[in-house]
Amino acid sequence: MVVTHDRLDSLAASLEAVVGQSRPPRWLLVVDNAHDARVRALVESLDGESGVAAHYLGSRTNLGGAGGFAHGMLHALALGADWVWCADDDGRPEGPEVLAELLDCAARHELAAVSPLVLNIADATKLAFPLRRGLAWRRTRDELVAGGADPRLPAVDDDSGRRWYVNFASAEAATGRPAPAGVDPVDRDRDLLPGIASLFNGALLSAGALARVGVPDYRLFIRGDEVEFHRRLARSGLRFGTCLTTAYLHPSGTGEFLPILGGRMHAQYPADEAKRYFTYRNRGYLMSRPGMRRLLPQEYARFAWFFLVVRRDPAGFVRWWALQRRGRRERFAPFRPRGRR
Repeated sequence: MVVTHDRLDSLAASLEAVVGQSRPPRWLLVVDNAHDARVRALVESLDGESGVAAHYLGSRTNLGGAGGFAHGMLHALALGADWVWCADDDGRPEGPEVLAELLDCAARHELAAVSPLVLNIADATKLAFPLRRGLAWRRTRDELVAGGADPRLPAVDDDSGRRWYVNFASAEAATGRPAPAGVDPVDRDRDLLPGIASLFNGALLSAGALARVGVPDYRLFIRGDEVEFHRRLARSGLRFGTCLTTAYLHPSGTGEFLPILGGRMHAQYPADEAKRYFTYRNRGYLMSRPGMRRLLPQEYARFAWFFLVVRRDPAGFVRWWALQRRGRRERFAPFRPRGRR
């Protein structure tokens, strides 16, 4: 399932990579938030290729990423899908074995959801988005894989008698008991980063996971819908993780994350006003949800320092605070540029 909006060229590359998988999906669903006749023609041209049935889902309302993925997921479930493979129009699988690798990883580790590594489409040695492990930020593929691959890690036996050399983001989701302190999560086969998934870039979600967790929240539109879904997934008790042996390519998003306090923390600052609106408003909503509230003091300190000390921008801090407050109060009004009514 691919969500698109006005990116015909990159969409074509994405769809070609999807239908060219060694283990192709049964259906190809394309949710078009721009209701573009050219996208319809592209999708219809792929119908039957590699045995894949292509479905064009044009929307006359821009549903955003959140609504687009929700629409596509529900349509896939209505068709009878057991798994839903998610993608967007500016990324693509790294190679033809990605879906087969994800299905194999999910089967071996009994996962309800699994995502590939998400790598920079311009330089596949680097992560598309930085990932924090302990006190260090991982920015390359090698750092992420090597950072946890330590066979000397203590083991934890789960309730099914399986042994994991892991520390799930939610220990109870993995084992039902506390994991050893300080364990960096990599399992004994060194191919899984448990309890962490990059959504929705190449993520594979089971129908059972969607029944337990639901679909993305349309109100969020863009920005933060994947974090909110990840929060629900982590609290669900389902097993999930990142497969370290396969990857999805995506444009880098690292430029938005600006280091503060000597790189010990980062503050997200999108260059576009609309993206800042959705990022900060939706982040305010997220910080009010169970499982996220403990991060509030750190959130306030981070952005107070960023706006008042680093940028010397009191007006920017006031705007950030107002958007956070709007999100906490669940006031999901559409974006309107300042100065317009």
